[in-house]
Amino acid sequence: MKRQEIKEILQSEAIGSTIKVSGWVRTKRESKNVNFINLNDGTVLSNLQVVADVNLFDESILRKINTGAALTVVGELVESGGQQKVELVAKEIEVVGEADPDKYPLQPKRHSLEFLREIAHLRFRTNTFSSIARIRHAMIFAVHKFFTEKGFFNIHTPIITASDAEGAGEMFQVTTFELNNPPRSDDGKIDYSQDFFGKHTGLTVSGQLEGELAALALSKIYTFGPTFRAENSNTSRHLAEFWMIEPEMAFYDLNDNMDLAEEFLKYLINYALENCEEDLMFLSQRQQQEEKNKPQDQRSMELIEKLKFVADNEFVRLTYTEAIKILQNSKPAKKGKFQYPVEGFGTDLQSEHERYLVEKHFKRPVILIDYPADIKAFYMKVNEDGNTVAAMDVLFPQIGEIIGGSQREERYDVLVEKMKAMNIPLEEMEWYLDTRRYGSVPHSGFGLGFERLITFVTGMGNIRDVIPFPRTPKNCEF
Repeated sequence: MKRQEIKEILQSEAIGSTIKVSGWVRTKRESKNVNFINLNDGTVLSNLQVVADVNLFDESILRKINTGAALTVVGELVESGGQQKVELVAKEIEVVGEADPDKYPLQPKRHSLEFLREIAHLRFRTNTFSSIARIRHAMIFAVHKFFTEKGFFNIHTPIITASDAEGAGEMFQVTTFELNNPPRSDDGKIDYSQDFFGKHTGLTVSGQLEGELAALALSKIYTFGPTFRAENSNTSRHLAEFWMIEPEMAFYDLNDNMDLAEEFLKYLINYALENCEEDLMFLSQRQQQEEKNKPQDQRSMELIEKLKFVADNEFVRLTYTEAIKILQNSKPAKKGKFQYPVEGFGTDLQSEHERYLVEKHFKRPVILIDYPADIKAFYMKVNEDGNTVAAMDVLFPQIGEIIGGSQREERYDVLVEKMKAMNIPLEEMEWYLDTRRYGSVPHSGFGLGFERLITFVTGMGNIRDVIPFPRTPKNCEF
């Protein structure tokens, strides 16, 4: 008999049929004549209740049915008088994999997220993390679906690269050298010409620069791959390894870029609302339970309401300069409530400033544009005022910036001067400059940190909980 998945069984409700199911025991409740076993196979949040008559099964089998054990059950699907419409009356039970009840760490009780991070290899088996995994999958599919429907081409950009796209110098080094005795040149410096790639290389922080090369031939491309940042930051917002979605579009100006970003985000959130309802409802209830003891003004917006807040509202668009004026005139600024003071043009906005604009002032998602050139990357197009660049940041409630992007600087002379001013080595970037020498066109793009998106969609408070195996300072398990 072919095994059926629990999701399929609960949807079909084929009363009276004999079926075969496999999964892991979430809980077992014993009564005098019957054992009630909640079985889950990960295909859906809900468990399937298995009813086992103790007179039908050997006691040695029943003793092995503990939380965490893996079972295969054959039985008859019948109507249930409990919360679910159906349950399975067991005729045959095979204990496929045992779990010692005294040692299995995931007992049927509430566990803290901190504890679950310590056993991340098992946390998939909890309701919270199985829900996150299913939502993450749905969002991966929705990303590819959106761009395919829009006529974009998916490009794989290098994981190992010699270019620091952000110019921040926070790259993980890639080398085959013996670290205790690397070859050195006459001046005592490490001689990378003898390394595997013949030069200093690292793990990529962004696929953008290579993505631009493809966009200036294919018109519309996107990358979706792992990126790495060796920033020694141990916060709830940072990972050393994360996934980035980076579209690049030829013949797009900043307005086109903003239109695409808004459409993209709304598409993803609507997809989650339409296809992940059960998991979102569970995570919403979990969040409310976590925050029930907080003062009302410190609680998060209810998860479904927050997602609809983004999906149903037009995004406000305003300049960085306008935003600075709003922030300087705000009550938090006048009362000294901001942790980071807003000192005027040139202030690097923090999450608290971004959230104030979204949650308090406009009560809508916000796109900020035209940032000071001095606080943005070298590849962003310089505006006519000479002081600002055609950058854009999309701001969401609770997390602040979710997308960063810009119109790219397509003018060769202007780009070269910016690179010189920011000490970007021109000789190492000749390949990038060639796109401005030969058939250069206006073009734009943006980056969406995938884990930042999943944090928002799931309502989780720590980015380490939305990636299966988080990589952070001093943490590289599995």
